[in-house]
Order: sequence, then structure tokens, then C-alpha cells
Amino acid sequence: MSKQPIKPAGLPVIHDRAAGIDIGARFHVVGVPSDLCDEPVQTFQAFTGDIERMADWLVSMGIRTVAMESTGVYWVPVYEVLEERGLEVIVANAREARAVPGRKSDVNDAQWLQRLHACGLLRPSFRPARDIAALRAYLRLRERHLDYAAAHIQHMQKALTLMNLQLHHVVSDVTGVTGMKIVRAIIGGQHDAAVLASMRDVRCKASSETVKAALVDNYQVEHLFALSQALALYDFYQERIAECDVQIERALIMLNVDRKAPANALPKPRHKTVQPNAVAFDSRPLLYQLTGVDLTQIHGVGPYLALRLVAECGTDLSKWPTAKHFTSWLTLAPGCKISGGKVLSAHTRKTNNRVTAHLRLAAVTVGRTNTALGAFYRRLAARVGKAKAVTATARKIAVLFYNAMRFGTPYQDPGEDVYERRYRERVLKQLHRRAAEFGFTLQEAPTQSVS
Repeated sequence: MSKQPIKPAGLPVIHDRAAGIDIGARFHVVGVPSDLCDEPVQTFQAFTGDIERMADWLVSMGIRTVAMESTGVYWVPVYEVLEERGLEVIVANAREARAVPGRKSDVNDAQWLQRLHACGLLRPSFRPARDIAALRAYLRLRERHLDYAAAHIQHMQKALTLMNLQLHHVVSDVTGVTGMKIVRAIIGGQHDAAVLASMRDVRCKASSETVKAALVDNYQVEHLFALSQALALYDFYQERIAECDVQIERALIMLNVDRKAPANALPKPRHKTVQPNAVAFDSRPLLYQLTGVDLTQIHGVGPYLALRLVAECGTDLSKWPTAKHFTSWLTLAPGCKISGGKVLSAHTRKTNNRVTAHLRLAAVTVGRTNTALGAFYRRLAARVGKAKAVTATARKIAVLFYNAMRFGTPYQDPGEDVYERRYRERVLKQLHRRAAEFGFTLQEAPTQSVS
């Protein structure tokens, strides 16, 4: 009698009470382990009542953890309902789920997600706590309103150009004090160039004669109508932004309800100028109480950027074990495509991460400063180009932010001179080492006296 062939054992099961959900726009397909019930795959409609019934069914089956893919925004209500039921919910990256080999054609997405999650092959995407997620939603909505308002600023500039009013050439910002006074007066019926030029703010660099020459009219009814429409829409979004600021301040106050004020006083701000598009309240004291550190002491990080970083990453950065994990999540670390021991590519991956975009903008700004980070940016830009210098400087700012939030490490700028001196010492050390490898010794050239 021949023995039956021994089948190879499958992957070990780490989560024996795991479920997988295939998220859809109209319905959701749920898969649970086959030994729990006769029908391990069930379909539920996308209505709230059906989602709650799905959560009750998962709880009755003894499910403790659930995996799903981030399909559009349809997963958000499912995530929140399951989280309220006490289930551990992870949102997996669809790219990683598709990359695991061995999928059978007769296994649907829900069963495949359940199998991968049971074996511990899915990594959860980062999602902050519920209160931080609310703050993040307010800030993202505010940024969307800023984008819409910026489009109507362009519409105002186009209408002014069609009337040959060169206002944008004599003022730095059409939406500034001088620009808005003149635009509102034009819509109100004032077309005298001398009267409009008298509205010039004392801080305006252009002289009154220059402003007057730029406002010689070529007014047309249709262009004035377009200008009034653009201004009305711009004012509308400014009102919505002000409403978002109220909600953001309220969310920060609620986050600080149970937090004690730090023992040390809030350091003085490095700059007293107000950032463009900043929130309408002083966020530094609230952020200092929330985080325990003054993030604005990091060069390139202002109050508004600090607020956006906290809203996107949260206050607990222990989800990333090290700063390298954090920069890898931001896709600011070099890639690692290796085949046969040969590095095929080390380019950073493309990403839609908002934190990465903010840090890149901060890197460009800090590159113009006389600081250690600015010196690092300029030296790297001269050697490998500005694109790589922006990425490297953004990574340094991300590491400083991580150390401040995770370990409370204060930032102290060593200065541009200290950075240049340390750079010179590193180069000399490398030259001495290379010379010793070839049997040579470097000596400092004698200083020639100037007669």
C-alpha cells in the first residue's frame, strides 16, 4: 500500500480571528475563517444600517481584527463603525496586497485579504487617533478653500490685465492692503487714477506716481463684471477659511483639556512676521501645550507648518520605531532596487503624502537662510543639484521633527560657520585616510607672510 504524499505545510496563522473586507461603492464583501461558520463569505450593502449589521455579525463570530484596502473614501465609514465596536481595523496598501504571490483565481478579494491578514502579511497604513483625525480634516478642508481662493485671485488679475490696469506690477500682492483697497474702489465705481493712487499704503515700495501711471483706465463693463464676480468668490472663501480657523482652534483646545501646561515657559518666537495664509489665532501656545516642545525653533518650521505636521502625524510618533522608519514612510529615504547584488536604482518613490510636500517647501525656504541647514542645502545643491538637495534637506528637517516629538530633543542651530568648519574637518580626515592607503602623508602648506 503506497503512502499518500505529504502536503507541504502552509504559512503559520498569526491572527486566528481575522477577517477581510472587500470595500465597494454599493456593497462590501466580508470574509471570515471557514471554520467559524457555514457561510464564511457574506455581502452587505453600503448603507449605514447594513454596515452596523456587518459589525454585529463580525463581533458575534469572535473576530478581533479586520483588514481592508483603501478604496477611495468608501472605507472611512466602515472603519469608523468597526472601530467603535472595539475591533482592530487596519487599512492595507493595495499595492502590497497585490504583490503577494500565490493567489488563486477562485478566491475572491475578501478571502484573499483575510488569508493574508491571518498570516500577518499585511502592514497597516498610518491613521492618527480620532481627535487628531478631526483636526486633520479641518486643516485639509482649509487648504482646499485656500486653493479655491487662489484660483479666483488669478481671475482678478486676468480681469485687471484685460482692462490694462498694471496693478500687479506696482504692488507685490494684489490681495494685500493696497491691492484690495484699490480693487474694491474700482468695483465701487471709482476710476480716477489719482484717487486710486492715493489709497497706496505707506509700506508700498512703488511711488504714488508709478501707481497712478499703472491705473490709467481702459474700463469695459464686461471686465468690471468679471472682476466683481472674482472678488465676491474670493471673499466667500475667505469667510469659509475664517470658519475653519474657529473649528481648528476649538479642536486644539479640546486636545489640551486633560494636558498640563509645560513647566518651562514658551520660548520667544524667532520671527515676528505673520506667515501668509496662517490661521487667525496664535497656535504656538496651544501646540506647545499639546506637544511639550516648541517645534517652531526648527529652522524652516513656522507655526502653521508645525500645526500641519502635528495634524498629519499626530503626537505619538512611537508607531515609527526609529527616525529611519519615519523618513522611509515619508519617501524621503533612498530607494533600494537591488538585483544580483547590483543597485539598479536608489531614487526616492513618488508619493502623495502631504507631510512630504510641506517638508520640501520648508527645505526650499531654509536653503536661503544663514543657518547650518541652509549651508547644507547650498553645498549639496552645488554638488548634486537642487532636486536632490531639497530631498536631503527635507529629510533632515523630518529627523529633527521626529526627535523633538518622540524624545523631546530641543533644536539648537550650530550656525553656518560651525557647519563649514565640521565639513572641512571631515574632508581633511578623508584625505588623510586616502593618502595613508597609498603610502603618503599630507602636510599643511606653510603660511606665506605678506610683506
